[in-house]
Amino acid sequence: MSPPISTADRHAALRAALTDIAEHRIAEGGLAALKARDLAKEAGCSLGAIYLHFPDLDALVFAVQARTLDLLDAAVSAAAGEGAAPAPRILALSLAYLDWAAANRPRWAALFEHRLAADAEVPPDYRAQRARLFRHVEAPLTALLPQATPAEREAMARSIFAAVHGIVSLGLDEKLETTPLPALRAQLAAVVLALARGLAAPG
Repeated sequence: MSPPISTADRHAALRAALTDIAEHRIAEGGLAALKARDLAKEAGCSLGAIYLHFPDLDALVFAVQARTLDLLDAAVSAAAGEGAAPAPRILALSLAYLDWAAANRPRWAALFEHRLAADAEVPPDYRAQRARLFRHVEAPLTALLPQATPAEREAMARSIFAAVHGIVSLGLDEKLETTPLPALRAQLAAVVLALARGLAAPG
């Protein structure tokens, strides 16, 4: 006879199941697909049971978003090219970001669509995890900007990310015009290489 399952194990299993279901729903239909009643029905639990494991739906969303950031980080890490020159390395990182976003649009969009109440705060662990993505850009910036301080490189990495994300977001959302992915990749490459050349220029 199998030993009885402890209450802690049951709670852990339900928490994991709720996170798995929420992740699948967001991956398929974005944040709009995440409804508490539908989630409880699929998990086979009461509506109140959700809030025994997560204080609110925001906390559940952050649990899913943490998984999304892990996947995005893995994709970008694979493209980092440790031995590559700085400019091609930043370009490879940027194109990897675009390709992952294009292949995972609902869950990528959810990273930026999630809005908290004015008095709510982003969990510190999630904020730190999100910030770690910038380390990929900071590494090649060390070679491009050898005289810059760590704080200056961090600020520049965030600026480069903002530029890349803006191009990716406008292109994938087709807010200005319809842009096929190959054309969007070419646009992104032109901008990123121009930025890198500008940073590398003396003076």
